[in-house]
Amino acid sequence: MNCPKTIVPAPEDVDIPALKAKYKQEREKRIRREAGGQYAAPEDHLVYDTREHDPFTPIVPRDAVDEEIDVAILGAGWTGILAGFHLTQAGVTNFRHIEHAGGFGGTWYWNRYPGIQCDNDAYCYLPLLEEMNTLPSKKFADGKEIYDYIQTIVDKFGFRDKALLHTEITAIEWDEAAKRWIVSTNRGDTIRARFVMMCGGTLSTPKFPAVPGIHTFKGKMFHTSRWDYEYSGGSWENPVLDKLADKRVAILGTGATSIQAVPYLGKYAKELYVIQRTPSSVDERPNPPTNPEWAASLEPGWQAERQANFLRAANEIIPPGDPDLICDIWTEINRNLNAELEAEGWPQIGMEEFMQRREVMDFRVMERLRKRVEDIVNDPDTAEALKPYYRFMCKRPLSNNDYYETFNRPNVKLIDVSTTAGLEAMTENGFIHQGQEYEIDCMIFASGFEVAGDLKRRWGISTVKGRDDVSIYDHWSDGPLTLNGNMTRHFPNMFFHGYVQGGLNGNTTLQFGEQARHATWIIANALEKGVKAVEPTKEAMEAYVEDFRSKELDLSIILNECTPSYFTNEGEKEAKWFLFRGWGPGWDDWQRKMQEWRDAGDMPGMRLDS
Repeated sequence: MNCPKTIVPAPEDVDIPALKAKYKQEREKRIRREAGGQYAAPEDHLVYDTREHDPFTPIVPRDAVDEEIDVAILGAGWTGILAGFHLTQAGVTNFRHIEHAGGFGGTWYWNRYPGIQCDNDAYCYLPLLEEMNTLPSKKFADGKEIYDYIQTIVDKFGFRDKALLHTEITAIEWDEAAKRWIVSTNRGDTIRARFVMMCGGTLSTPKFPAVPGIHTFKGKMFHTSRWDYEYSGGSWENPVLDKLADKRVAILGTGATSIQAVPYLGKYAKELYVIQRTPSSVDERPNPPTNPEWAASLEPGWQAERQANFLRAANEIIPPGDPDLICDIWTEINRNLNAELEAEGWPQIGMEEFMQRREVMDFRVMERLRKRVEDIVNDPDTAEALKPYYRFMCKRPLSNNDYYETFNRPNVKLIDVSTTAGLEAMTENGFIHQGQEYEIDCMIFASGFEVAGDLKRRWGISTVKGRDDVSIYDHWSDGPLTLNGNMTRHFPNMFFHGYVQGGLNGNTTLQFGEQARHATWIIANALEKGVKAVEPTKEAMEAYVEDFRSKELDLSIILNECTPSYFTNEGEKEAKWFLFRGWGPGWDDWQRKMQEWRDAGDMPGMRLDS
């Protein structure tokens, strides 16, 4: 292994039964009966921070478009861009991206808050690095760098002039006679598309807590994905937030966004209140620049090899003797476990014992992370409140070198709202916590996105109707029903991307990109063979769903023991949609299964209309 085992407490120094009891206690006080219902409905969002609001790019008037195309790609983030790439590679070029933002980039277009970086290995996360003959400048690339990289892909493959930007989809309806999808928009467009690729991503619709009194507050409010540099001072490239010098600021939420923004807010604001329901685990972040010698040594296929290594090291098992190429918080548990097994001469143990040992390592790593808090944060009460009491993957693992230190600043105060499972109320002057009003000038919502809630709420599309006027919202009222995780009955020529019913990979761009590649294969073959409509049969879909459910990942620990978050659908045990619902035999097995399906050549399980 090319990176060392981390220093964690010995097994005998970790009281696992006591920690399990503590984990349960911390979980139960944060669980809310309404689960995802604790967040405001889209129609009740801040009037200037709706999904449609774009503070970064002015809306340019244009004429309505009325046309026929081969493929409508709904979304211009990573998933939509990779869909365009694979279509282009397959020779399918008559397509458009339709996107509600003012430019390409998806989450990297919207999120411009101070300190934004990729929070996992950019050499894995950024796709097409070999095809573009480039590398990120460092392991955890800055958001602006990622956005700029996206633009180079868009321009190289000619996507920009095809896009309809600042365009909201209002309806998608199947025309059986024409065998086309009629895509309607808020700009008066009528797009008649042979195929539709649903590429809206998972982080596109901002989410706000349904806090009593939120609309009575008279100060400034904005979501982190709509950061207002006019108010804060500074810019995306140079986040010197000098206009906050006389401002009392609160930020609600302590997830991936907040731990990057808080150090900047703490540095510049007159006062900062960090409102926390559940702390994140925050490790150190070594982020050296890309080593030129290492870059020169890379051979063709290096990125796929690294991505496969990340999958095994972070999500599955590192095979004996294989290195950990990633060497960060995401891979620590498996790396440490393998180091100990190697020191023992790789004893022959069964999967049950291996998982028991892995569970112990999970507790040891989390204990190390809790110790890191008390080593940095001076105030004991604040340090205790910042400690993460849950299993490693109950919340997104994070890293930052300045977050904990920020709480040693005299102008920064942690507001722990765990006992009320969220913020109690807002007033016209500020917010209420434990009966006390805190006056503020600005409330910043780092409250995340609609990731796994109601489908219509996430998509923001009023009407999606397939054959026989079947609504997707009715068809999937109890969760997704698919063939191979990307198509469903009643909706011919429509392809779904994201966390649906297929293989699961911790590297989202790889997972969504492979979904787009698979969809492209179907589209290209249908166009070549003159097939006008491709739709799963009832029998094939039902057989696949039964097979998937019999093999899907065991989520019992996450559902029963994890603290509420978007990772756990806010503790909802019977969630219709769930982030980590995936093919149990693993990603490689899933890829093999899809390749076998394509190799069959005749699209088994599909109704083909010529």
